[in-house]
Amino acid sequence: MNALLILGMGRIAGVAAAQTRERLLQAAADVFAERGYDGTRVAEISSAAGVSNGAMYAHFASKADLLVDALRTHGRQLLAELFAADPDRSITELLLVIGRRLLRRREACGYLIIEALVAARRDKAVARQMRDYMGERADWLADLMRAAQSDGELDAALSPDALAHFCLLLAMGSALVTPDLHAVDDEQWAALLGRVVAGLGPAEAAAPSAQAQRGQAR
Repeated sequence: MNALLILGMGRIAGVAAAQTRERLLQAAADVFAERGYDGTRVAEISSAAGVSNGAMYAHFASKADLLVDALRTHGRQLLAELFAADPDRSITELLLVIGRRLLRRREACGYLIIEALVAARRDKAVARQMRDYMGERADWLADLMRAAQSDGELDAALSPDALAHFCLLLAMGSALVTPDLHAVDDEQWAALLGRVVAGLGPAEAAAPSAQAQRGQAR
């Protein structure tokens, strides 16, 4: 097959390759959320994006690739929005904002995570992709924790990897336990998160606070 034809397969007339890829990822997020991973055919995603099956395979090697890349894209968009909203906020403040959003998550990323986790238990290709994805997220979070520790926001004695794992468990759990299954008051959830983050702060900063609380109790 002509090399130029191969390069051109992933494009919609008049639309850049990057835009075609973006359309495919958005279509994948919508269709996977509606039909589930196993119930979705590549042709349905291609049709929703307005491209051919060949165009889809020019950008993604498999349906598993498309699922996990859609997860990556939505995660990056969320973080980019949060950073853009307030570039000067501290790392712990950013974590609190993300934590509060988990309570009411309704974006496609939440549904994608559920589909990916379920599919990973049955499909080895998805499992391989999800291990890589989880590793990337854990590494990014661990680096964030190390930065917070360097800035004195978090206790340096805590394991950045364990903190990252804790954050992943919260994020994955929030995708499964949605408000329609079990709801909690927003302010109560925010107060709990604040206490948790405060408890993860440097030991010397937590000690005076504890002493003050004991003094108030007398």
